[in-house]
Order: sequence, then C-alpha cells, then structure tokens
Amino acid sequence: MKFRRLGKTELNVSVIGIGTWQFGGEWGLQFTQDEVDAILDKGQELGINLIDTAECYGDHLSESFIGNYIGRRKREDWIIATKFGHHFHERFTRTDMYGAKDVLVQLDASLKALQTDYIDLYQFHSGPDAAFDSDELWTMLDKQKQAGKIRHLGTSIGSNDNLHQTEASTKVNSEVIQVVYNRLDRVPEQRVFPSCERQDLGVLARVPLASGYLSGKYKPGAVFDTTDVRHRHDPENTRRKLEEVEQIARNEVPEGVNMAQWALAWCLRHPAVTAVIPGCKNPAQVESNASAAQLVTE
Repeated sequence: MKFRRLGKTELNVSVIGIGTWQFGGEWGLQFTQDEVDAILDKGQELGINLIDTAECYGDHLSESFIGNYIGRRKREDWIIATKFGHHFHERFTRTDMYGAKDVLVQLDASLKALQTDYIDLYQFHSGPDAAFDSDELWTMLDKQKQAGKIRHLGTSIGSNDNLHQTEASTKVNSEVIQVVYNRLDRVPEQRVFPSCERQDLGVLARVPLASGYLSGKYKPGAVFDTTDVRHRHDPENTRRKLEEVEQIARNEVPEGVNMAQWALAWCLRHPAVTAVIPGCKNPAQVESNASAAQLVTE
C-alpha cells in the first residue's frame, strides 16, 4: 500500500480507501455484520486505513456496521470519514438537513453509531450553496472541533464543477474536497483540481470506477435490479458509457492489466488526487482494489 498526505490535515491516508455506501443497502445487497467485518479485516490486512461513510447510507446503518467493527478493534488504526446533511427515510429517499441544530444532532448520532469519541473527517454532504454559505453552520462545526468531536472538516461537493464551495474551503476551514472523478468523468480537472492544489486541499475521488461501469464486468445492455441504485440511471446514458468503456478497454488498458485496477490507478495519477474510495462487496474486491496501489507511481 502507498500513503499520501491528505492536504492540510496532515493525515497520512492509504491511496486506496474503502467506500461504504453499499452497506446501506442501495447497491443490490443487504450486508451482515460478519460480511462487513470480513471486508474491513481484509482492508486492514492490505494496509488500507481510510473508511468513507455517511449519515444517510441507510439511517446511520453503514456507520453502525463500521462502529460495531471498530468497537472490537483499535480505533487509532483507522481514519474515519463521514458526512452530514441528509436524513434517510427509505431506499433512495432522503430529505435535506443542513441547519446547524440539525447537523449537531446528526453528529452525535454518527458518533454513537460509529462507537467513537471523534470523527477524523466530517464532510458537508453534496448540499446547495445556500446551505453551505451558513456562518451559523460552520461556527457550530468549529466549536465541535474545539470540543474534540471532529478532527478535520471537509466538503463532498455534489456537482463536480462546484467551484464556489471549493474556493470557499479555506474560509470555512474545510481542508478536504470529495468529488466524483473517474476516466469517464474528468470535469474536476478543469476548475476544481487547480483550486484544490492552490489551497493545499486533500482530494478524495469518489465513484472512481464510475458506479462499477469501469470494473470491466458490464456490457452495453446490462440491467440492474430495482434494489440497485444503478437502475435509476438513464438507460441510454448507461449504454453509451458502457460502449465507451469497451473502447477504453481496447485502446488504453495495457494487455494483462485488470481494468478496475487500471481505472483506480488512472485517478491517482493526477497530482491533485490524494486517494480513491471505491466501494466493494466482498473481500476479493477489496484485494483487487488494493492491488491498484502497485500501479501507482509517486
């Protein structure tokens, strides 16, 4: 495994993290605690130390799985990133909750679910600029940092061209940007990444496998179950993406190289990107993701 400094946080994170939206039950599978334990144990075995989750991956469900695991392990072995701003009601249904008082309630609920006294990285979760521009919100969060509940603040931008929230990071003491970035979606390279580099912000690339389309497992015409968030994607757009993936596999991925590993390493070649946080459904996928670090040149 390789490690990089996460911007001004000075945290040294593994370049491959573990994304955990799937633990909330919206990617076609319902997980058990044993299955989560096996995934995280495999991650630790391979040198991964970064877990990314959120309050609305289930109603703190993903956090609870992680908390039950962490509660039986060494907390200091992991850098835990979670988020705030949404309340989960049922699969694919959420409401926004960005008010300072609401977020404080969410923070305490996340700490309880994660069975920890502190969160390493607490991220504004894909909210509108009007919610982001609340002095009351960031003042409250700064007080929670002073109280020791939060180590660092970050922003998970909803639009991967949201320059407003990226540029305002230093002002609100947000030290990390999380953004959609992959071989099929290079928008952040234009404006977001240059801003991150100027401000020395850490960058977590989410959806680095383009919702699994860059895994090499799916062909044009693939159909997803109604319990899988991908069934909500526009079918024609999905077909075009999968056709592009076939072209990439033929023309860009070196012979004998696993496409998913290549796609993760491709993200990490950009100097702004600190780490990628792909999801995974089993220990074998964790192992495949982790091996992408071997393709990364520092």
